[in-house]
Amino acid sequence: MMRRRIFLTSAITAAGARGGWAQPGPSTQTFVYENAGGEVQEDLIGPADGGAGRAALWIHGGAPISGSRRLGANSRLLRSLLDVGFRVISIDYRLAPETKLPGIIEDIENAWSWLRDKAITLRIDPDRIGVCGGSAGGYLTLMMGFRVKPRPKALVSYWGYGDITSAWYSRPDPFYRKQPEVSREEAYASVGREPLSEPPEKSNRGRFYLYCRQQGLWPKEVAGRDPDTENRWFDPYSPIRNVTAAYPPTMLVHGTADTDVPYEQSKIMADQMARAGVKHQLVTVSGGGHGIGNIPAEEQDRIYKAAAEFLKTHTG
Repeated sequence: MMRRRIFLTSAITAAGARGGWAQPGPSTQTFVYENAGGEVQEDLIGPADGGAGRAALWIHGGAPISGSRRLGANSRLLRSLLDVGFRVISIDYRLAPETKLPGIIEDIENAWSWLRDKAITLRIDPDRIGVCGGSAGGYLTLMMGFRVKPRPKALVSYWGYGDITSAWYSRPDPFYRKQPEVSREEAYASVGREPLSEPPEKSNRGRFYLYCRQQGLWPKEVAGRDPDTENRWFDPYSPIRNVTAAYPPTMLVHGTADTDVPYEQSKIMADQMARAGVKHQLVTVSGGGHGIGNIPAEEQDRIYKAAAEFLKTHTG
């Protein structure tokens, strides 16, 4: 794996300014952990004092075509982690289709290496780090369970997936086919050619994702490979194919009414973990949609708090 230049930026802001809760909020320090044709950044959120403590690495979703490390839309999740004593590290990574899946995984691996290398400086115990993420971030979280060494102490995948080659992603999706069709020309007009790790304001990259789902092209467009003719190529990029007894303790959270990532994606990961003897929990959210924003707020809080406690238990 090629290591890139790593350096520290000077940006320090107040997390409360974009975190969705009243001031005063915890401080945020922004770092650059690699230079990949543009800055790839991460935010460290939490108290700046005290000794080395536990940390949670958060990986954002977005297919991974859009999205960013900024956690304002996930304030319940963030607060649940801060409330039990985590420092939270939220990372960016290069986005598809400008960067293909191997480069995205390289960014995740580099972020893990950087965090462990700098842990003591950041007042983090390198042996007390868990990883969590939502949707595509849940997929990338599950990738961390076997792609990095040493492995994280625990994982939480929110409405994520472990299989990227089967029909749900590689064939036209019935739910998305109900929406007006996006042409190839419109799809490619919504993205660019140069690598980027955070979409510009007023980005329309969701049109590219919709095109991929309507046409069943996600593996081809994001990975750059055809699962029908090159299926074994996907082995190192498929968590479902890499669950062993060494896999970290994992919680999987998923709504039964998810129209974006099928609930079955977490169910098959849980079944595989059971066969391998991995400590795991499957939290089934009855009637929950993608992101579970359609269920009562108090139920969302209960789920996020339970996930934070799971990470806390396994990070010591």
